[in-house]
Amino acid sequence: MTHPAHRHQHAGHPRPGHQHAGWRTAAQATLHCLTGCAVGEVLGMILGMAFGLHNGATVALSVLLAFVFGYALTMRGVLRAGLDLGRAVRIALAADTVSILVMELIDNTVMVTVPGAMDAGLDSALFWASLAGSLALAFALTVPVNRWMIGRGRGHAVVHAHHH
Repeated sequence: MTHPAHRHQHAGHPRPGHQHAGWRTAAQATLHCLTGCAVGEVLGMILGMAFGLHNGATVALSVLLAFVFGYALTMRGVLRAGLDLGRAVRIALAADTVSILVMELIDNTVMVTVPGAMDAGLDSALFWASLAGSLALAFALTVPVNRWMIGRGRGHAVVHAHHH
């Protein structure tokens, strides 16, 4: 049994196998994720609307491209660190899947629930304001998720092990 004073000394330190997960670290990880998601999301929305796809197909395309670009950004970094392609894919999947999933769920929910946003067209302020707002909200709500995951050695914590 650990002496109470000893437990108090370690109260602010991460447990073995866990990383310190400050808000800044979580925000940086989420911003990294948002970059890939935003590129894929915007491209998917533009392509879906330009080709006249149904809203459901446009959302599906946007989500697919968000995952592709999100994973690609992470893979680019770990490939530069010298990892082989197979390992880079596994790290990207482990690092980004939950973050991208949460972000896409939030931002697409906003886009389809804002009246007229999906039908507004690419030249509409409503469309662009809704998309910008949905991505901002997705970022804000995904930061705590990433903080929780990094604190448990998951999510972007697996990428950080390969940056040094």
